[in-house]
Amino acid sequence: MRLGMLSPIVAPLRLCTMPPKLQSILPSLYCLGLLTLLLCPSALCDCRMFPSIDHGFHHDVSSFFSFTTVVQYECDEGYVLVGEPKITCKNSQWSSPAPHCKALCLKPKLENGKLSMDKALYVEPENVTIQCDPGYSMVSSQSITCSENRTWYPEVPKCEWEVHNGCEQVLAGSQLLQCLPNPEDVKMALEVYKLSLEIKRLKQEE
Repeated sequence: MRLGMLSPIVAPLRLCTMPPKLQSILPSLYCLGLLTLLLCPSALCDCRMFPSIDHGFHHDVSSFFSFTTVVQYECDEGYVLVGEPKITCKNSQWSSPAPHCKALCLKPKLENGKLSMDKALYVEPENVTIQCDPGYSMVSSQSITCSENRTWYPEVPKCEWEVHNGCEQVLAGSQLLQCLPNPEDVKMALEVYKLSLEIKRLKQEE
């Protein structure tokens, strides 16, 4: 290919002097490189500083002959990407802000209670409200949030059986029975309660 046969876009570059070997072997690449400098000088077009993200990484996936810089983002294990996975830079302007890596929290382990949202994974900063089953009371905060370090904040509460008035001595005396609302357990609890009162009376007489 001769220099005179180059496209009109490259034609103004005829003033560039090239070695004879380059004119016969790589004239297009030579002028393409010079054209890049003219269209995007380093002082005015700098896409070399890729936006960084927390809990993730990026790598350059630009085409070799492209004037556009393309960067692809990925997240560390345990995090999910929110936003565009690829962003481009041309003339020192990025097509969009860099994406974010949000933490993934596992389903809270809870006994004797229910979650306001029941699923396997939660994305930061999702909030979950916990409701204890009837007869159980909340220990710690009722509302927890998936945090950046992939843990729940504050810690997951517990739902503990609430001892009703009149059941304290039953629990203390038997140490094996729980004061439950169903009829059979209530009947047994009353018998144990009577026994505990008798034991207490005998100790007082000693």
